[in-house]
Order: sequence, then structure tokens, then C-alpha cells
Amino acid sequence: MHLNDLPDILTAKAIANFLQISLRKAYDLMDIQPNAGGLPCKRIGKCKRVLKSDLIKWLEAN
Repeated sequence: MHLNDLPDILTAKAIANFLQISLRKAYDLMDIQPNAGGLPCKRIGKCKRVLKSDLIKWLEAN
């Protein structure tokens, strides 16, 4: 899977598949504050979503 293949709004499952990590690790990255190295996410109720642009910035910084 390539970065261009990802949708603009990502679920934890999509991130886990792309980064080849566990789903739990994807959620852990979303729980860490962005200024501490975590993945910036938007919360919609109980759901967490990541903008593709935020994932790209996070990948470049890490």
C-alpha cells in the first residue's frame, strides 16, 4: 500500500495496515500527545480519526 492509496481520513485499522503495526499500537500512538511524539487525531464521539495530511507530517517528523 502506498501513501497515495490512503483515504483523506484514516481509521486506526487503516493506519495499522499502512504502518504494518498492530491495531493496539495504532491506538496507542493516537493516545500519546502529539508534542510527545504521538499521532495527532480527531475524536468524534468514541471514534478516533487521523487526517492523511497529519499522518504525512508525523511520518516526516519521525
